[in-house]
Amino acid sequence: MNPIAQKTAAEPKKAKKLLPIDDSRYLSNRELSWLEFNRRVLEEALDDSTPLLERLKFLSIFSTNLDEFFMIRVSGLKEQIAEGIREKSRDGMTAQEQLNAIRERLRPMLAEQMRCLHNKVLPQLAENDIKLVPFKELNREDKKKLESYFLKNIFPVLTPQAVDVSHPFPYVSNLSLNIGLIVEPDPNFDHGKLEYLFKDNRFVRIKLPPNVPRLIPIIDGETRFALLGELVAANVHYLFPNMQTNKCFLFRLTRDADLELREDEAGDILRTMERELHHQRRFSFPVRLEVGASMPDEMIKNLTKSIGLTDEDVYQIEGFLNIPDLMTLYSIDRPDLKDKPIRYSIPKPLRQKENIFDTLKKQDVLLHHPFTAYSTVTDFIDAAAEDEDVRAIKICLYRTGKDSPIVKSLMKASRKGKQVAALVELKARFDEENNIEWARRLENEGVHVIYGMRGLKTHSKVTLVVRSEKGDLRRYVHLATGNYNPTTSRIYTDLGLLTADTEIGEDASDLFNFLTGYSYQTEYRQLIIAPINMRERMLELIERETENHLSGKEARIFVKINSLTDDKIIRALYQASQAGVKIDLIVRGICVLRPGIEGLSENIRVISVVGRFLEHSRIFY
Repeated sequence: MNPIAQKTAAEPKKAKKLLPIDDSRYLSNRELSWLEFNRRVLEEALDDSTPLLERLKFLSIFSTNLDEFFMIRVSGLKEQIAEGIREKSRDGMTAQEQLNAIRERLRPMLAEQMRCLHNKVLPQLAENDIKLVPFKELNREDKKKLESYFLKNIFPVLTPQAVDVSHPFPYVSNLSLNIGLIVEPDPNFDHGKLEYLFKDNRFVRIKLPPNVPRLIPIIDGETRFALLGELVAANVHYLFPNMQTNKCFLFRLTRDADLELREDEAGDILRTMERELHHQRRFSFPVRLEVGASMPDEMIKNLTKSIGLTDEDVYQIEGFLNIPDLMTLYSIDRPDLKDKPIRYSIPKPLRQKENIFDTLKKQDVLLHHPFTAYSTVTDFIDAAAEDEDVRAIKICLYRTGKDSPIVKSLMKASRKGKQVAALVELKARFDEENNIEWARRLENEGVHVIYGMRGLKTHSKVTLVVRSEKGDLRRYVHLATGNYNPTTSRIYTDLGLLTADTEIGEDASDLFNFLTGYSYQTEYRQLIIAPINMRERMLELIERETENHLSGKEARIFVKINSLTDDKIIRALYQASQAGVKIDLIVRGICVLRPGIEGLSENIRVISVVGRFLEHSRIFY
């Protein structure tokens, strides 16, 4: 016998070192994780296999995502610094360290975005006869036509705002696109008695009107366009007769947009929200200044100081300053430059001519949007509005869109004498004004409207229909991961369920009683409700899989979610991984869990799906 082999066989297997599950070193930074998500959006634009106008769309989404990131997340970090809050993030970074890291990671991404736009997308669009033509390259006839358009449609709505001792620096609204220039007195013109007013050079700001198209067709019916900013700059002398105008430069400002609603002090949350929105438009603090790369340093310094920012808050853009304006090009009828349209389907049970409620009594129907036509949802709610046997409709509305057929069905149901209750979440970010308008219209039609719950944001998407059948009341429910918004339903992947299940219906009744009347049901039959029992139930399910694995049973965790930031859930997943449970996570956006760390998360795999549709469904297996 080989003595070496015998010795080796006798040695016990060395135990694997397990890392502490609550160590902040094993968490990613939330803000940087989000930036990596947005990098994946940019990569869709960089992909040559993506149809050309879709690449333009992803460049635009990258920019609008960043706008929201600065308005909410960066503004929050700057506010922490201003208030002297020194608390570190869960991964151990101060607010200032996070801002520094954001800038360092973001600037190369912005440069890559501009290279993609100017070196690839715009040249290829030009090859397909969709052209942005610099004003200086237009012929005399085209310039004359655009000059006439300027004088008729743009000049009357422009307001030049000079800066001096009697004209303070003007308020620059959030996400507005502006022109800055220096105007000088004409030495060859006699200003007479007003000579004293025209001795000095002045900085002038001109806001480009948001209600005027940013891309202007050079000739009607053609796909050649001039940029509004260049058209104004080329004709700016009309605004300053008998003055000398210098070169124009574009700049764009981003302000804080995170509403701080003091609900404890609000007598009427709707009116309080309206006041906060008005106050925010006027007084929200600045967080980012974007300027054209050719803007002189002196002008940048004066803008930065006047607005109240620092050099670190300035982003010099080598190219187009507001890419979402280019989405006008996406509306051009060029199907060869876009994704092929999908074929919407209707589940077989719903294709029958019978009453939808009779169908749901026989079976549940699972909906997978956008592949399942969203008419399956709007038809269900409209059928409830029309059905003479329906007694009540209750619904949670988070984001509904500007022209919602669902809201119209609810108003119709109320006019027909049905009991209709709608929880309209006024705190749905960036949809506050839209939801306020719908809430008022619903109230005017007799609908019982609730404006969310104090201290909570109601994110549920649920409809309850109560119907009289043979002397009894029966409940029908629609549950979904997606908003009641037919527009976004075409570009988001979401799941929905139509059901007549008795226990789900009873749970839905309890849920609405909680939302509208503050009844506090803690025991639900089928539904899992946050913040009542969702986290606890998820922890139980993760622990169950851990115990199953340790006892030799089959164990597996598969989850599809928007983001993962909850500390307790992450620690439970780390524990499950350490026990040997295989875990697959599909996380579209922020994920602060770090996979693949030996002794902690080597059994966890995380992927992100970013593509044609916004992955919005949540699945737990």
